[in-house]
Amino acid sequence: MKLSTPAITPLNFRHELLNLKIHLLTGTSHMIPFIVAGGVLLSLAVMLNGEGAQPEAGFLKDLWDMGAAGFTLFIPILGGYIAWSMASRPGLAPGMIGAWLAESYGGGFLGAIVVGFIAGYIVNLLKRIPLPRAMKPMGAIFIYPLLGTFLTSAVVIWFIGHPIAHLMTTLNECLHNLQGTSKVFMGVILGAMTAFDMGGPVNKVATLFAQTQVKDHPYLMGGVGVAICTPPLGMWLATVLAPLKYSGEEHQAGKAALMMGMIGISEGAIPFAVADPLRVLPAIVLGGITGNIIGFSAGVINNAPWGGWIVLPVVDGRCWYIFATLIGMLVTAITVNLLKPVKTPAPPASNQISS
Repeated sequence: MKLSTPAITPLNFRHELLNLKIHLLTGTSHMIPFIVAGGVLLSLAVMLNGEGAQPEAGFLKDLWDMGAAGFTLFIPILGGYIAWSMASRPGLAPGMIGAWLAESYGGGFLGAIVVGFIAGYIVNLLKRIPLPRAMKPMGAIFIYPLLGTFLTSAVVIWFIGHPIAHLMTTLNECLHNLQGTSKVFMGVILGAMTAFDMGGPVNKVATLFAQTQVKDHPYLMGGVGVAICTPPLGMWLATVLAPLKYSGEEHQAGKAALMMGMIGISEGAIPFAVADPLRVLPAIVLGGITGNIIGFSAGVINNAPWGGWIVLPVVDGRCWYIFATLIGMLVTAITVNLLKPVKTPAPPASNQISS
């Protein structure tokens, strides 16, 4: 059976980009409740613990575990519902399972986005294979999910996973080799990495590097602690400064991001980055770099392996720490609002209900 390929025109290209955005926004809308619920519960656990760290026992540990469950689930939810938007129900399992596997290699939310699109395309290609009439009822609930999951997982395990893991190891080695360089240069590198993917693999490499040296080089957390919280705080401020550029759902996510940012949970900015990565990611990276450089240059010392303002009781140079946070979040908010257009209602998603 010969399948014809339509000619690529500027109009078709714009239409495809619009469809990709619709699929991405579908994944975001389903992901946001998990981020908000998980993030707020984590924030409460850390705030009530009063030590700027994960609670170790008791009710607060249980509260932390509840929030951690939300953060664990939002990755497969994001990948699964991107694939669901593209390929309806048969895409859900391949997208979720593939995103979960990508996260096990350190893929983060960016890996979930990539895998979600891969799963959606794979399932749509499988649907083009003609099935005998007797097997068509099995397509949506058995054949497409099964083959789609196998093929998507194979791509993750055999082609994507190991390069991601190798990249994380290389980044960690590079950071250790950079010790002894200027504080401004380290501030740029650590600030960019910390803010870039908000709890993802690049963020984890940078923050773990600073956290493991908090006893010998506490100035590292003095800057990184700022860069951890500027992405969510900056995006909250952006929704306040330019309300017409954000949807009602994003305004609600912004309120949750404010709380998460104050407690040092950078994942609060993820809903904004997923919905508009080309504008949001440069803005939060720039804000993270700015805050980190100010913290390093002012000699701020953070004696806790955590970020946000929850650690202020153990910070030397509190005024500079607060100032660095305010400037970093302002840079993020102004930058992203300069890049963003006024929000217009999104067209309805074109889901195929039938398979």
